[in-house]
Amino acid sequence: MSAVLFDVKDNIATITLNRPEAYNSVNTELAHGLIDALQKCETEGEIRAIVLTGSGKAFCAGQDLKEVTTPELNPGFDTLMKEHYEPIVHLLRGIEKPIIAAVNGVAAGAGANFALACDIILAVEHASFIQAFSAIGLIPDSGGTYTLPRTIGMAKATALAMLGDKVSAEEAERMGMIYKYFSADTFEEEVKKIATKLSKMPTKGLGLTKLAFNQSLKNSFEQQMLLETDLQLKAASTEDYNEGVAAFVAKRKPNFKGM
Repeated sequence: MSAVLFDVKDNIATITLNRPEAYNSVNTELAHGLIDALQKCETEGEIRAIVLTGSGKAFCAGQDLKEVTTPELNPGFDTLMKEHYEPIVHLLRGIEKPIIAAVNGVAAGAGANFALACDIILAVEHASFIQAFSAIGLIPDSGGTYTLPRTIGMAKATALAMLGDKVSAEEAERMGMIYKYFSADTFEEEVKKIATKLSKMPTKGLGLTKLAFNQSLKNSFEQQMLLETDLQLKAASTEDYNEGVAAFVAKRKPNFKGM
């Protein structure tokens, strides 16, 4: 079976990490498959929202240690970082379409940080998040040293990275690491509901919002104000802006087309 499943329906792309027997841990095949799927999402115009999830009991358990401890399979850390993890995270943050992490189980190591790189993080009630790197003498990667302290604060991020504590879905929501968690009975339905809503919204405006938030992490206040003006002018030139205003004036539901 393919290590990554890809499906598009009703303008929603669902990317499923598909190594359930290995808790969807990342090997070379999965990394390349995920990159390919994300690149399709970036270029195919019919796709207006993206869901990243896992098959089986886990979301993603991080790097497959069997691969890196098997000499004939080990790609080496330079390849892992530059050709696997960096491209994946750059795509998650760079694609100007909303991406939902639907965390269906444990998200550990790079898997936890893949989720943090998405725009909206939803979790099932029994999911957990673990910065598992310190247990084997590594540092958090896949953008974790950047996203985690900016999400939950430096003190708590440092503690989680060093201690490797397991964070429940409930605690993750409370500390602001994720958007919401849901019961196992309603999780898939709630993910679909939010993905459907995003797929019918003004895609260009959502993409520009994502770009603005990305830039805010390195801009000064003055630079960000200038960027807002530039991006607002682009947003105001879209067909969806005209449709939104027309629908508001006519007191009807807008029909956004992502253009």
